[in-house]
Amino acid sequence: MKQYLDLLREIRTAGTRKAQRAALRSDGRRPEVLSVFGRQIRFDLSAGFPMVTTKRMPWNAVVHELLWFLSGSTNVSYLREHKVSIWDEWATPEGELGPVYGKQWRCWEGPQGKVDQIANLIAGIRKVIENPHASEARRLILSAWNPADMPDPKIPTGCHTLVQFNVTEGRLSSQLYQRSADMFLGVPFNIASYALLTHILAKITGLAVGEYVHTFGDAHIYDNHLDAVDEQLRREPMPLPTLQIVGELSSIDEVKAEQLKLIGYQSHGRLPGEVAV
Repeated sequence: MKQYLDLLREIRTAGTRKAQRAALRSDGRRPEVLSVFGRQIRFDLSAGFPMVTTKRMPWNAVVHELLWFLSGSTNVSYLREHKVSIWDEWATPEGELGPVYGKQWRCWEGPQGKVDQIANLIAGIRKVIENPHASEARRLILSAWNPADMPDPKIPTGCHTLVQFNVTEGRLSSQLYQRSADMFLGVPFNIASYALLTHILAKITGLAVGEYVHTFGDAHIYDNHLDAVDEQLRREPMPLPTLQIVGELSSIDEVKAEQLKLIGYQSHGRLPGEVAV
């Protein structure tokens, strides 16, 4: 995970200190951030699964969050059933979040009606496999940014804004554009989540995996995370684990958490940090 750590180090040492919107629940303070704009890191998915090793990452949370997105749900009840609390800070008492990723991925609403982007994406990948000249080849896009469906700026809809997929020489690659990136807490989840999504889509469509590319708009470190970031940067990264997908995946709606195994994951200990909401 040298790529991630190098960018984290750049922001820590050379980022511009800025004010921002979100506040800490513990004391109401709005922490400042160290920020850079416009960066990119890349991972060869055939060389190992890009799971951060300089702090302990919860694989259970990564898997169930992605399956929750893919289900189309916007209520945290599924996550709570599986002991995943990463979205609780934004949920109403009833567990509702509003038009977050699951809604946009599976039930995008526009003037021409509702669109299941995931189903269209899989169909598009299959068309490109059959015919490399297909128009879908450069249109394999999954967007979470629906301006007409974002009434509340406090809900982090569309932070990871758009991901484009590419089929080349029997391999599926992906590139995420993330408009706003909490480098310490959020980005390690985002890297693992979109790498996992790429693996799942490749398995369903009979492809090998290629690259995962992560492009950032505003990449930042909150000032209440600086001590933890300093500790993380002192730690030596460990070898990357591998992903094993058990059994066949015939449908995106039938993927089970127990089919997604992270093999050989070693890491340093946890580094907690309070999220700004």
